[in-house]
Order: sequence, then structure tokens, then C-alpha cells
Amino acid sequence: MTDATGDQPGKSGPRGAKGPDELRRQIAETRRELGSTVEELAAKADVRGRAKARAADLRDKAGALTVQLRSTAAQAGHTVQGRATKAGHTVQERAAKAGHTVQHRASRAGHELQDRASRAGHELQDRASRARHTTRDKALETGHAVEHQAPWPVRTAVRTGRRHPGLLLFCAAGVVAYGSWRILRHPK
Repeated sequence: MTDATGDQPGKSGPRGAKGPDELRRQIAETRRELGSTVEELAAKADVRGRAKARAADLRDKAGALTVQLRSTAAQAGHTVQGRATKAGHTVQERAAKAGHTVQHRASRAGHELQDRASRAGHELQDRASRARHTTRDKALETGHAVEHQAPWPVRTAVRTGRRHPGLLLFCAAGVVAYGSWRILRHPK
């Protein structure tokens, strides 16, 4: 049911103009509302424009995200580089300490070995000296015994041997070598 102004009952709105000025004003207001509605509809109908605007927004967001990711990656790279450098220094320090420890132990072991070798060398030298003296003393005793019991040419050889014990030992070694060669060369 409509009334005389064409409005439907229950809807609020302009009821009617009370004069030509008010009618003109209502027409102008309706035109403005209609223009803004048309603009809204045109904007909604402009799919291409809306897509371009949306694409521009997405590009801006992607650019901002890219900058943020690059910054985060650079920061993470610096953090990793710092940690790797610190770990490298730690490993280097530990290796240096281990090297010094090994060097110290090797040096100490070398000194101990050198001391042992020196003591062993001195002991061998002392034994050889004692053996040489013992041998010389026995040779001299034998020479004295032979000198008093041997004939004159043997006594002369013994006196020479006493004055020059090295020569006596050399000659004795030669006689023993010759005798050994004869025995081995011509067995009986």
C-alpha cells in the first residue's frame, strides 16, 4: 500500500515537498546520493583497476617482506659468523694448549732418555776401563811370571811388551788370528 507520495508504508524518508525550494533541495540531495552510489558501483565494477590496486599492494608488501628477510638473513649471517669465529678461536686455543703440553712432555721424556743414555754410556765406559786395566794388569803379571821363567829372547819381548802394552796386545791378536786361520784352513 502506497500513499499519495509513492512511498511505502513503514519506510521513513521524504514524505513530500512543501514547496518548490524544498523539492529542488531533495532532488539535489538525491542526485548526490545517486552519484556517490554510481561511483561506488563503478568502483566495484572496475575489476581491472581493483586488481591493479591489489597487485600494487601485494608488490609493496612483498618488497617490504624482501627487505625484512634480507635484513634478518644478514643479521643471522653475522651471528653465525661471530659464533664460528669464536668457535675457531676456542679450537685454536685448545690446540695450542695441547701442543704445548705434548711439547713439554716430549721434552721431558727426551731429557730423561738423554740422562739414561748418558748414565749407561758412563757405566759402559767405566766397565771398559776396568776391563782394560784388568787385562793390562793380568798381562803385566803374566809378563813378570814369563820374564822370570823364560829364556833371554822371550824376556826381551816381555820387557818391550811392558813398556808398550798396546803393541803387545796387537802382536798377540795377530798371532791368535794367524793360528786360527791355519787351523781353519788346514784341518787335521
